[in-house]
Amino acid sequence: MLDNVIFGDNQFFGINHMSEEKADALAERFRTLEAITDVIDIAYDSGIRAFMLNTNARAKEICDHLRRNPSRYKDLVLYPSMPYAHKYATIVAEKGIFGAINEVILTDSSAGDILGMVGKGSRILFEKDILKMMQLLVDMEMKTFRDLNVKVIFLQNIVTDLLLGFGIKDIFAGFAEYVNKKYGVEAGFNTMNLPKLVGFLHECGVEDPIVCSSINKAGYFMNPDIESYEKTVREKRFRPIAMSVLASGAVRPKDAIDYVCNDLGIKSVVFGASSRQHIMETKKLIDNCC
Repeated sequence: MLDNVIFGDNQFFGINHMSEEKADALAERFRTLEAITDVIDIAYDSGIRAFMLNTNARAKEICDHLRRNPSRYKDLVLYPSMPYAHKYATIVAEKGIFGAINEVILTDSSAGDILGMVGKGSRILFEKDILKMMQLLVDMEMKTFRDLNVKVIFLQNIVTDLLLGFGIKDIFAGFAEYVNKKYGVEAGFNTMNLPKLVGFLHECGVEDPIVCSSINKAGYFMNPDIESYEKTVREKRFRPIAMSVLASGAVRPKDAIDYVCNDLGIKSVVFGASSRQHIMETKKLIDNCC
């Protein structure tokens, strides 16, 4: 069962889609790991047990902190979202392709891990097998979350929507099958086009899929339109997770949660916040509605 309240991580990495000034302020505030873990502690102590974490450059140090404090976070579950495309682009730009291979593939890998990944990599070169590439990327990214409680592994929206645009069915079914068989968890899909993705996943044979997308009363980041989202949520069989429910501040919290949970009947909401008051108030609203 999906958690009703999931804490997101955009605020930790200076992401604000409405204001560059606010984004810069967030990036400055969360320069240190301590600043990030302080907010994680606030969320955890408020009763939030589920955290969605993108596999960007800061994810490793956050996960290292969680591993160092197992008793503090004994009930915490993670919803990692991967692969973080910008991270790979940055590493290649800074260190070159061979430096990137060393940074991403070889670090923290045992000899057996390396041989297994090299084997997959070789098949990619000779067979041009996109499924093997997907498996290799998942294995590399999951090193970050070793020994932690992972509940759902999400395909990051840039990758999801790119593959959706090309209509590549095998990768979606293959991703869901692989994470279930290799890691014993369910697959999730982040997207900027929920109506199209849900229909496509059904065509791929992915039953009752977990799909996370912007869902809010303002129609913010809801492509192609709010009406098609509402129709999909009400008529299609899938498990929705709503994000961007406040539409970057365009919708009042009470109205936002009421729309998502009561009007649409969605049971899981992911949100990001940086203040104790905002975290506690939003969690209470979700608990009361969902």
